[in-house]
Amino acid sequence: MNDGTPLKAFLGSATLAFLDLETTGGSAGHDRITEVGIRFWRDGEVVGEWQTLVNPQTRIPAYIERFTGITNDMVADAPMFGAIADELRERLEGCIFVAHNARFDYGFIKAEFRRLVQPFSARVLCTVKLSRRLYPEHRRHNMDALIQRHGLAQVQRHRAMGDVSAMVDFFTHALEDKGVDAVEQAVRTLLQRPSVPSHMPPDVLDDIPSVPGVYRFYGENDVLLYVGKSTNIAQRVASHFSGDHNSSKGVRLSESMRRVDWTETAGELGALLLELRQIKALRPMYNRRSRPAKTLWSIELTENAQGYLQARLVQQVEPHRLGDYYGLFRSKRDAQRALTGIAGKNELCNRLLDLEPPDQEGPCFQRTLGRCKGACEGLEDVIRYNLRVQIAFHSLRLKTWPWQGPVGVREHNPGTGRTEILVIYNWMHVVTLRSDEELEDLSLRGTAVTFDMDSYKLVVKALSGKGVKGLTILELPPVGRPDILGVEPGTS
Repeated sequence: MNDGTPLKAFLGSATLAFLDLETTGGSAGHDRITEVGIRFWRDGEVVGEWQTLVNPQTRIPAYIERFTGITNDMVADAPMFGAIADELRERLEGCIFVAHNARFDYGFIKAEFRRLVQPFSARVLCTVKLSRRLYPEHRRHNMDALIQRHGLAQVQRHRAMGDVSAMVDFFTHALEDKGVDAVEQAVRTLLQRPSVPSHMPPDVLDDIPSVPGVYRFYGENDVLLYVGKSTNIAQRVASHFSGDHNSSKGVRLSESMRRVDWTETAGELGALLLELRQIKALRPMYNRRSRPAKTLWSIELTENAQGYLQARLVQQVEPHRLGDYYGLFRSKRDAQRALTGIAGKNELCNRLLDLEPPDQEGPCFQRTLGRCKGACEGLEDVIRYNLRVQIAFHSLRLKTWPWQGPVGVREHNPGTGRTEILVIYNWMHVVTLRSDEELEDLSLRGTAVTFDMDSYKLVVKALSGKGVKGLTILELPPVGRPDILGVEPGTS
C-alpha cells in the first residue's frame, strides 16, 4: 500500500481504525449493533483487523435481513455487546475512529457503551467528509459512488468487513491520487474539534446526531436559555460553539451554557413546527423572535349602509373562515400602521379604514389633503371605490384552507428510517404521529388547537411548495363542524 514515499509525520505515526457496523435500524437510541468490522492502518499499511457478529438482543426486521444478509439465526449464538465491550475499547484505544458517515457508527458505539453505563470517546474521521474535501467537484460521496468513481475493488456491500475494505481502498487511492500532503492537511482539518464552552464537557458534540431536529441549551439550575432547529443538529450546535455566532448575545449565551439536549425529527417541517411550539410554550431566555403575542389582530372588510367597503380591526380570527381576513398583526398599533400605509399609498378614506371616528361630520383628513377621492362624503362611485379597496388589500388576504378536512404531511428520513406524519388543519399543526397505524386510529374530536401567526406563515409556505421539499400530503376525512377541534382563537 505504500509506494516508498515517506508519509507525513501525522499519518506516519497515527493508527487509523477503519470501522463499519451493521445494525437493526437507523436510530442509535432504539436500534442495536449486529456486526462490527475493523481494519487497522498505520504508516501506509494494514497492521491488523477484527470482526464479530453481535447478538442485538432484539429481532432484526425482515427488510434489514434482506438488506445486510445478516439473519436472526446468524446472531442467535453471537456474543452480546457487553461481552465484547472491553476488547473493543482496548483495540480502539489511541486510534483515530474512521467510518463512512462516521456519526452513524460512532453514535451506535457510544450508545452501546452508554447502556453499559460506560463512557467512550475517540477522535473521529468521516470518510464522506474526507471525500467531499478532496473531491469537491463531485456531488455524490456515498460508498457506491466512491467505488464506481475511483475504480475501487468490488466488495460485499452492507457487510461490515466489505465496507471497511472499500474505505481503506478509498483512503489509499486518495493518498496516491492527491498526494500525502493534501490528504494529511485534509485529515488534520477534519479532526480539528470546534471549541466548546468552558463549562461544557469536552466531548459534548460526540453524542449529538447529524439529523433534523430541535436542540436546547440550558444554563445554571437547568434554566432554559435557547431553543433552535436545524436539518443537521450536530452541525448547527457546533457552529454555536465555534464562534459562527459571535455577536454579544452569542458570547453571553456561550458563557451561560451548561447543558445541551435535543429532539430528533424526521424532516425540516417537523423541526420548524416543534421549534415554534417549544419557544412559545417554554419561553427560553435568548429567544425573542416567535414569542407568543398576547392578542392576534387582523382586518375584516364589510359593506356599510351606503355599500362602501369598510375596514374593521378584529381580535378574534376564526380559522375556518381565514379568507375573510386581511393580515395578521401582533398588536393593534401594528394593524393601524398597516392601514395608514394602505390609505396613503392608495388614496383611500381614513374614515372607512377605521382610522377616524365613523360618526365624524365632514370629509376625512385624507380628503382635506387631497388624498381621498370623496368616499367619506359619498362622492366617489361605490363600485369604483370597492374595487380599489380590494386591489389594495389583495396581498394581505389570508389563504383559505384548500382541503375539505385535515391533511397528514408525511416526512421520511431515509438515513435514519424515521417517519413522521404531521396532522394539519386550517394551517394549524394539530398533532405529530409516528406511523400509519397511529394515523388510522386518529380522532380529532375535542382536540384543542391554537391558531398561531408564525405557524400559519410557515405551513402556508411549506404546503405551497415554496419552502420545505420532499413532503407527501395525505387527505384525511373531514372532521365535520368547524369547531370540532375546539379551536382556541385570538392568540399567536
